Parts: sequence; C-alpha cells; structure tokens
Amino acid sequence: MSKRLLSLALLAGLAAMTGMPAGAADYKEEYKISTVVPAPFPWGIAAEKWAALVGERTDGRIKMKVYPGTQLVSGDQTKEFTAMRRGIIDMSVGSTINWSPQVKELNLFSLPFLMPDYAAIDALTQGPVGEKLFAILREKGVEPLAWAENGFREVSNSKHPIRTPADLKGLKMRVVGSPLFNDTFTALGANPTQMSWADAKPALTTGAVDGQENPLSVFAIAKIHEVGQSNLTLWGYVADPLIFAVNQDVWNNFTPEDQAIVRQAAVDAGAEGVEIARKGLTGGDDSAVTSLEALGVKVVRLSDAERQAFVDATRGVYAEWKEKIGADLVTMAEESIAKR
Repeated sequence: MSKRLLSLALLAGLAAMTGMPAGAADYKEEYKISTVVPAPFPWGIAAEKWAALVGERTDGRIKMKVYPGTQLVSGDQTKEFTAMRRGIIDMSVGSTINWSPQVKELNLFSLPFLMPDYAAIDALTQGPVGEKLFAILREKGVEPLAWAENGFREVSNSKHPIRTPADLKGLKMRVVGSPLFNDTFTALGANPTQMSWADAKPALTTGAVDGQENPLSVFAIAKIHEVGQSNLTLWGYVADPLIFAVNQDVWNNFTPEDQAIVRQAAVDAGAEGVEIARKGLTGGDDSAVTSLEALGVKVVRLSDAERQAFVDATRGVYAEWKEKIGADLVTMAEESIAKR
C-alpha cells in the first residue's frame, strides 16, 4: 500500500511539474486508430481530424495516429471490433457493417430499404436508437463517442443497367462480410461473394466478380469506373454509419478532463465527416453523381415504383432479420424514422 501511495505521489509531482493532469503521466506514447480506408475518403478524413483535434486540444499530450487499411488486423475488417475490445487496437473509426458480426444489433443499418433518406439516418444515430446502440457497445467493452458516415450504398456492375430485381439475376456481386448482405443479394437473384475491401478491386479488375455496392464517395475516389463498373444504380438500399470508439481500459485510463476532450473531438470530427460524405448529394446539389456521368458512367435513377420493386423483393429478408437483430430495436427505429 505504501509503495502504491508513493507511486501516486510521484505521478502527481510529475504532473505538477509538466503541466499534465494528475494521472496522465502513464499515457501511451501513441494511441493507434484503426480504419478501413485513409484520406481522401470521408472516413479517413474523419479519423485524421479526430487525431489532429485531440493533439491540438491537449497540446500534444495525447498522440493518436491513424492506421488505415485495417493493417492492425492484417486487413480483415470484420476482426476490428474484437481487436479493439481486447486491447490490440486502442481506438477505431469503424463501420457498423464491419462490427455487426460481433454486435448483432448493428445489422439494423443494413436492413434493406429501412432508411429512405439522410433525415432517416440522422433520426437513428441522433435519437434513442443511437443511445441504445451505444449502451450495447459499452456492455461489450468499448466506449463509443460519436457518429460519422460512409454513406448510402449504391450498386454497380460491368454487364448492364440495373432497373429491376431481374437485372441482378445471376450477377456475381462482391459484398462485405455480413450474412445479411449475402441474404439480401441472394433474395434478389444475384450470386453474392463476400470479400474484404482489399480484395474487392482486384476481383473487379480480373472479372472474378461482376459488380459491387458502395457509397458514391468510395466509387469516385477509388476510381471503380476504371475497372469496368460502367453501370451504376442509385437505390440507397442501406447506409453505413461510422462509430468513433475507444477500448474501455484505454478510456478508463484517461482523466475525466481528457475524456471530455477526446469525446468532443470525436463529435466535431464526426460532424465534419458527415458533411464531406454528403457533399454533392444533398440540398439540390447532385455534383457527386454528375461528375461520375462525365466520366462515362451510366447512372440509373430509379422511380419510386422501380425502387418499390426492390423493397418488395427483400421484405422476407427484412422480416427474418428484424427478429435476429431484435424486434423491439427495429420497431424503435421504424418509429423514429416515421417521426423524422
């Protein structure tokens, strides 16, 4: 006990001499942030902004560095949440899709055609559903701080325009490593193939798969049109919110003052990330779409009736997964969207 008290006294003295908050003397030299993609993707920009803001607001006491490409988990994005929970990763700006294998409730955002617009996304992330999901994450050993956004996921392929579910029949589609995505594309008659983002572009290049689904920002920045993806359909079937989170032990080691700084920096970085992800897609500005058309991409804008055909074709998947995710949570989400 006396050694413990002496140690605390020495730390307090060091903090007083260096200007650090008491208890901060044993912080790590660097905190590693895992992401799937780097800047200039909105996702990577949000993560870099978080690290920069924390560095500025703590005068460099807390140093955070972004490691994109999920390199901290050998490129397997579905292992990111487990690695953070175990302390292999300190922090992450992670996809709700990639974390859903470990947190079933995060499949909510991947329910086909749950969210019809950006207001619906905000109704979930900024309302009681978001609070409930954050509580679930805390129970699993991480501290969630804020939301960002990867965007609505649109579908493309190298064969022909997609206007009806029948147009997907037989197409080999790259999908993320989530059973819900597999079920959705199977219901639409496609042949889904699950693979990581690191493997996706090479597979598109060689023709191992015919198509893929991703936000328009990813399509544009990764230049997916250059690997034969000349047909793009705007259907907004699911969205991909991102979550800023910290390993619970790392979080608990921060002083309350530094916790407040790290959390607010995440909120601010997340807001900027959302703004960037929606640029050219909202407020009457469709430049994100027209810029792709200028590159020769054939863009299909579905009518309400055409989109409804896809909704109808995936209702069985929606109903099945509503029970798997938790009917009460999904109902809460439906009610929040209806009130938006």
